[in-house]
Amino acid sequence: MEVLLEQLASAAAVESAAAATGSGDPWRQTWTYLAGGLMDDGVVADGAYAALPHLVEAVAALPPGQTADFWVDLGFIVTADHLPPVPDGLEAGFGAALRLAERAAARSLLAAGVPAQVCAHLVLSCVAFAGHCTGEALNRLLDARESGLLLVCPGCGSDTEIAEFFVDPARRPSEVPGLPAPAPVRPEGHPWGEFAAMLREETLGEGWEACVRVAREVAVAGVSPETPGQAVLCLVAGIVAVRGTPQEAAREFARQLMSLTGHFRCWDCERTWAIADGLAENPDGARPRQWSAEAATDSGGPAATMEPTAAGRTGEAAPRFRRDGDAVLAADGTPWGRMTVFSDLPMSSDSAPGASGGVDALAVVPRPGLPTLVAGGGGGGVVCLWDVADGRLVHDPAAAGHPDRVRSMTALSLPDGRVLLASGGDTGTIGWWNPATGQPVREPAGDWPGGVTGMCVAAVPDGRTLLVTATPRGAVRLWDPDTGECVGRLNPYGSPIQSIAAVPISAGQALIAASDTAGRVHVWDPAVDDPWDTGAAVQLSARALADADHRAAAVAAVPTPDRAVLATGDNRGAVTLWDLATGAPVGGGLPASTGTAGLPVITATTLPDGRTVLVTGARHGHRLRIWEPATGAVEHIALDVALTCLAIAGADLIVGHDRGVLSLPLTRR
Repeated sequence: MEVLLEQLASAAAVESAAAATGSGDPWRQTWTYLAGGLMDDGVVADGAYAALPHLVEAVAALPPGQTADFWVDLGFIVTADHLPPVPDGLEAGFGAALRLAERAAARSLLAAGVPAQVCAHLVLSCVAFAGHCTGEALNRLLDARESGLLLVCPGCGSDTEIAEFFVDPARRPSEVPGLPAPAPVRPEGHPWGEFAAMLREETLGEGWEACVRVAREVAVAGVSPETPGQAVLCLVAGIVAVRGTPQEAAREFARQLMSLTGHFRCWDCERTWAIADGLAENPDGARPRQWSAEAATDSGGPAATMEPTAAGRTGEAAPRFRRDGDAVLAADGTPWGRMTVFSDLPMSSDSAPGASGGVDALAVVPRPGLPTLVAGGGGGGVVCLWDVADGRLVHDPAAAGHPDRVRSMTALSLPDGRVLLASGGDTGTIGWWNPATGQPVREPAGDWPGGVTGMCVAAVPDGRTLLVTATPRGAVRLWDPDTGECVGRLNPYGSPIQSIAAVPISAGQALIAASDTAGRVHVWDPAVDDPWDTGAAVQLSARALADADHRAAAVAAVPTPDRAVLATGDNRGAVTLWDLATGAPVGGGLPASTGTAGLPVITATTLPDGRTVLVTGARHGHRLRIWEPATGAVEHIALDVALTCLAIAGADLIVGHDRGVLSLPLTRR
């Protein structure tokens, strides 16, 4: 420590900045050695609180362009995972050192010659010195391997992980939050005010003007500890953008910093928070972002405007389920119902779904007068049939119907009373099965690149029931279940399809809705022979889709007593309902939720008591939301398995996952 202070004093005495530069400066080497002793593997030594005030004072006396790396290192120390409390008697000195470090680090940002990549870390160090919790992103931003972001909900304490956050930011640079509410400026002012003059729109590329406008106004006013994190980061992102122009590396770091100015929606309590407030437990002054939702009514108009509580509904706590053996308990510990784990497949069946990556597709098979079955398909072309009541296998697994992995399934109730099961394979094959025997009824047909990624069943007015299949190459075909032959085609534009659903519009007619890989939704009438003929199909409102910035990734039919309703889900976890008679949205929808963001999985049903509920989650995620559109009520399920597909049988939710199948009740029993 004494040696380092002597070297710093000697460096400060050198008048020429050029004479003191270079990685070989003695004080830099000594500091690197000492820093390793002050923080070892993320643990800060108690002695750091006594040593750092002296070092900060000495380094602050050096030319700003020479000290950027020191302030970055100090930022890592201040935001270390294991930072012990400041010992008694050292609080005042350490606090004063951080104020001095904040000013000195800010001057380094203004100095010429500081690399753009260093600026990104330097600005977060400034945030850390100011005491803002956003500084804790410093380690994450530096580690290129760290693509996700783990946030803690300030309201309920639940962890919310945003996968690929720094790869695909939650917020585009042009989406800048408004100015924060006026906050008192710290009595001693703030060094960031010096940046106001240098922040100029004309020096930036397209999309940054609004960011810099907010940043400059915040800088002029000064930044107090109470200022919202998104305003602080607008300033920081603007600084990095200006300092780095026109370097591409600086723009990339600025883009990542800007993504931290967004918001996240807690999957558990359904409230929306600033991402900055989720970076640390119990951040001071954190407040949820207010929003209102309109519940759907049978007439299509808004029924009520609600300010959601922590539970996502007005005045009532939403059950958060947990498992105790086979019992499902609500958050208050009271019994909710019983979970059924479906039987594992025989060990001799090497190609069983559970043995090759789980169940990838589910279908509920109704049988009039007989127990309802659940069909599941997975690797090796295996199709299994379970009794929904107790989860036991009713047939030995059949593997002869597919030469490939099963990607999609559906059950067809034919006019003559027969029930068939159809499955789509990874290489484009279609299998037909008799659920009464569990055996294929004919050889698999088809061979289309990309596989059969979606299936549904459509009734047409002439009395036929047809199978509809979709592929990611854009082939949407109609099949006669009696012959297995293709009898029609939809999707004349050939858009690549990732999800498809049939929505009944009358007792003997259905429309087909599909989402393509660009997030668009298409609606077709399978009753018309010419695929260019719209028939009874009405397209969704393009204006409503654009206004909501809703890029549909999944579609599902929502059963209602008096109209055809389609649900569309996007990769943010948001769900919108649509009236297929008008193409207009119904109600306020289900807002995005970070914990259920990803490739959506959606299913819906009408419960025995007449309530319509919708269940949604993300493929390979661990969390589900149960939404009742009529009231806005949202309940939550946390899984200890990775979700792959969903189905509903009566009042039971069937969950396909990476290790098999389970079911649990949708309502308390």
